[in-house]
Amino acid sequence: MQMNEPALFATDAARWQAVTTRDRAADGSFVFAVRTTGVYCKPSCASRPPRRENLRFFADGAAARAAGFRACKRCRPDDAAGDPHAAAVAAACAQLAQAESAVPLAQLAATAGLSPHHFHRVFKRATGVTPAEYQRGLRMQRASAALHGGARVTDAIYEAGFNAASRFYAQAREQLAMAPRVWRAGGAGETIHYAVQPCSLGQVLVGATARGICSILFADTPTQAEAELRQRFPKAELRPAAGELAARIAQVVAYVDAPRGALDLPLDVRGTAFQQRVWKALRAIPPGRTATYSEVAQAIGAPRAVRAVARACADNPVAVAVPCHRVIRGDGSLAGYRWGLERKHELLEREAGRPAAHDPRQGGLSDGGS
Repeated sequence: MQMNEPALFATDAARWQAVTTRDRAADGSFVFAVRTTGVYCKPSCASRPPRRENLRFFADGAAARAAGFRACKRCRPDDAAGDPHAAAVAAACAQLAQAESAVPLAQLAATAGLSPHHFHRVFKRATGVTPAEYQRGLRMQRASAALHGGARVTDAIYEAGFNAASRFYAQAREQLAMAPRVWRAGGAGETIHYAVQPCSLGQVLVGATARGICSILFADTPTQAEAELRQRFPKAELRPAAGELAARIAQVVAYVDAPRGALDLPLDVRGTAFQQRVWKALRAIPPGRTATYSEVAQAIGAPRAVRAVARACADNPVAVAVPCHRVIRGDGSLAGYRWGLERKHELLEREAGRPAAHDPRQGGLSDGGS
């Protein structure tokens, strides 16, 4: 199975997430340019992330310059000398994305000109995961894409690089929110009840399977909220909810307006073992308190996995129930938030006991993108 670019950064959504988390592993995969400044940067640039609507992605600096942009003087996107191992890690990621089968650590290290032990350390520091974990993630991405495309489960397993079906199913139980055959069908056969209601941060959608709440998300309009839910499960049966779920969404709305204690809901939230550890740590942060990405990494026993912690926060499917908004940068500033930095700021203000500054039900929270 051949791919033309690193699968982790093949879409604009993945690139935007890399920019908001300043993911060094994305350096060399693309550059982003800002229309308002005329400057292009590498994904890990330390400058303040631009608003999403002002941003364009290019394959490299040459493409950005051809479009009329100039290189950032801060991050020097065309100069890899700032980190002697950045190019080696980027090349390894590209090699793994194109490989049809697992690449041994020794081979990756030899290509980079490093010892296996040193390369393993460099790779994990840059990406937050080991080379083996990175390869497992790529295999699952390939299998998921094939299943969404309608491939047979058996074909998807072996074409993605799994050498045994049992390994795929073991990983799928952690990472897919439903059985592989249902995932392949885009959620066909799965029923998700949902409700959308105005709240002081715009619109909030709560979705649930028979096992519990699987989605809590904010949006500017009900249509946007429903579109995000359907994007994940395009063939699932989505049913407007009543009864118990109506009471659940009222509970969420009340909590958004006046966050106190923990939001006690039955959850059906699936993720990798690492994501589950991060989300559990986030739920231990009480209202009115914050933690840095580094502190969360320390709390789960993975002090060097700061970037991986940031990605787990960005992948959180249940806003406020898993309070990823309480995680901030080491300098005290707000980092990216899936539903907009302005919403993150408002939630923290309320949890600190300060009144809400905006109420979209009365006419308006501006676009929360950063």
